[in-house]
Amino acid sequence: MTSLAIRGGRVIDPANGVDAVADVVIADGRVAAVGPDAGKDAAETIDARGLVVCPGFVDIHAHLREPGFEHKETIATGTLAAARGGFTTVCAMPNTEPPIDNAGAVEFVLRTTQAQGAVRVLPIACVTKGRAGRELAELAELAQAGAIAFSDDGAPVADAHLMRRALEYAGMLGVPVIDHCEDPSLAAGGVMHEGWVSTRLGLRGVPASAEEAMVARDIALAEQTGSHVHIAHVSTAGAVDLIRNAKARRVRVTAEVTPHHLALTHEAVLTGPGETPGGLAYDTNAKVNPPLRTPADTDACLAGLLDGTIDCIATDHAPHAVQDKLCEFDAAAFGISGLETALGLLLTTRVGAVREPPLQRLIEALTIAPARTLGLDARIAGLGTLSPGAQGDVTIIDPEAEWVVEPETFASKGKNTPLAGRRLTGRVVATVYGGRVVFDDR
Repeated sequence: MTSLAIRGGRVIDPANGVDAVADVVIADGRVAAVGPDAGKDAAETIDARGLVVCPGFVDIHAHLREPGFEHKETIATGTLAAARGGFTTVCAMPNTEPPIDNAGAVEFVLRTTQAQGAVRVLPIACVTKGRAGRELAELAELAQAGAIAFSDDGAPVADAHLMRRALEYAGMLGVPVIDHCEDPSLAAGGVMHEGWVSTRLGLRGVPASAEEAMVARDIALAEQTGSHVHIAHVSTAGAVDLIRNAKARRVRVTAEVTPHHLALTHEAVLTGPGETPGGLAYDTNAKVNPPLRTPADTDACLAGLLDGTIDCIATDHAPHAVQDKLCEFDAAAFGISGLETALGLLLTTRVGAVREPPLQRLIEALTIAPARTLGLDARIAGLGTLSPGAQGDVTIIDPEAEWVVEPETFASKGKNTPLAGRRLTGRVVATVYGGRVVFDDR
């Protein structure tokens, strides 16, 4: 029996209420023991003294681009980036080419991951055929093939009747529907948040109401059908309030927030590396959908995360080729390459009056909370925990390490980040997946 002991670290396992110096022992790919001196007889050891040891991170919202957009990312490069960011499970969105709207496409993702993936990939399949928003995909067939959720992410399910039917069918299958909440008529043509920055730059804005109107609709449909709707990448204070009120009524709604919507505001568009002769920057790397909002919105999102209104953190990793961002702001692609900077950005964040979020809550929001949010812990025993018998997935963190973001060193093909040159505090130094060390930067 092969064994690996991670010794002497501060073990934080929110699922089990553990926060103590201990050893974590993994044998034959699963957690065997957690406790003082539990790993003294292990065949292989990692010295984790002075470091934080926690379950492997779970990302329920990422774009791996394969098939069809391999110039932006592949399952191989995306999972390497995930390992470097401490993520041992990645849920892949279906806005590929062709979209993941049939059983064969789901099986392709699973086969490719088995052959080339550095960590676990769980496919999310389309709600509608071709993500066209006109006709439901074969949801039962997709679930049977291995899809863990349904989403047309990148676009909302704009037709309310179709969304109702999707929730009804998904509810019978016990699978959540993830919606990109954006009213197309309100958001049409918008490229950043509608506010003083968009006015100053002369760019068309996306109002907060575009998100909030669709969140309200989805909550109403979830309440009517009794099915589980998950709100992707919450970005506005109004959306947080809607979700909080819905949860108080016991509506089956869950939500996620990204590191960039917690830490950055629409002013990031003004602070890019290039400036026009008039002194204004148009940083296309800060162009993301939903857009970066105001400080009041980031405060509300963090408050929602801390009080449980927002269930978990997800990266919305959206890698792009250089030419997709090296163009006029209106023409640039939406998205930030976020797997490798997620932890550092979260640990460096100081948001308004809310201040620094506790380390334990951040780890919970990256581990057991996302696993429970989509019901992944019921599919994969012990996912997001260090319980005996759980998956041997572990992330090791140096919370005091300072480092500078250098996109050219990313494992991801996507170098698109507004954080280039920024100094962050807190870094993943090693990642263990299934008992194997898949990243080690100690």
